[in-house]
Amino acid sequence: MYELDSLATQIRQCSRCRLSRTRTHAVPGSGSDTVRIMLIGEAPGFHEDQQGIPFVGAAGNLLDTLLASINMSREQVFVTNVVKCRPPDNRDPQPDEIESCRGYLDAQIELLRPQMIVTLGRFSMQLAFRGVSITKVHGQTKRVGDILYYPMFHPAAALHQPSYRTFLEQDMRRIPEILSSLQDSEPGPKPPVPPAQLTLF
Repeated sequence: MYELDSLATQIRQCSRCRLSRTRTHAVPGSGSDTVRIMLIGEAPGFHEDQQGIPFVGAAGNLLDTLLASINMSREQVFVTNVVKCRPPDNRDPQPDEIESCRGYLDAQIELLRPQMIVTLGRFSMQLAFRGVSITKVHGQTKRVGDILYYPMFHPAAALHQPSYRTFLEQDMRRIPEILSSLQDSEPGPKPPVPPAQLTLF
């Protein structure tokens, strides 16, 4: 999709916030441009910053394993983050950094038009669930407009807290059933969004 590639170019050249001064590479996202599922994490880490690709390294390997457990791969989903540049020392992204990147994320969602967004971690969870703990709402669904949001723990959390891996595996196994129910209830494919209607900021 040309518009998605053009947006990725804008992200790679972005200097809207302080993270642009310390990054090696911005990380727009990767995957198919015709998806039912979009996965949104927190921010690039060291390996992502080096390669310009989301979810590589140990957390990425775990994500690949989780997707494989439901017979899916990166080529069938689109993976991105709330912020597109690595925060120094992998600190949490700050509110103004999240806000600076929000237009890019909104444009990606508008272009891809996924049926389901899987949020990975507490920062992306706040796209649909605010003022709650991820331990309370992981594995639950919430519809916002035409999209069903589904919060899960971040794969990196399972690397530090092995008990979270069980939750991740259980929540991932529910996705095919949820997708099947969405397909049964969908009236038909939606037309693509004309490029002129896209608004970044």
